[in-house]
Amino acid sequence: MAKINENYEAMVIFSQKLDEEGVNALTAKFDDMIKANAENVEVNVWGKRKLAYPINYETQGTYVLWSFTSGTAFPAELERVLNITDGVIRFLVTVK
Repeated sequence: MAKINENYEAMVIFSQKLDEEGVNALTAKFDDMIKANAENVEVNVWGKRKLAYPINYETQGTYVLWSFTSGTAFPAELERVLNITDGVIRFLVTVK
């Protein structure tokens, strides 16, 4: 029988072109989205870090990590929204 809920982690890297206010706005947007669709939500802001390699000529990004428990359909929706959001350089949603 398939599991109804899984533990997930979502790592998001925001563009260095965003100021602190822009990063906070996007973090709040995704935090609200995750809290509305998941349980046991934890957010951990790692701050600005150097990227391992340049992405679109950017060498730094702001890292944010979310840990949450949700149904299996929500991570696909989260990835879809992250993919179309300006200011997101990279993201990865994984099962813990």
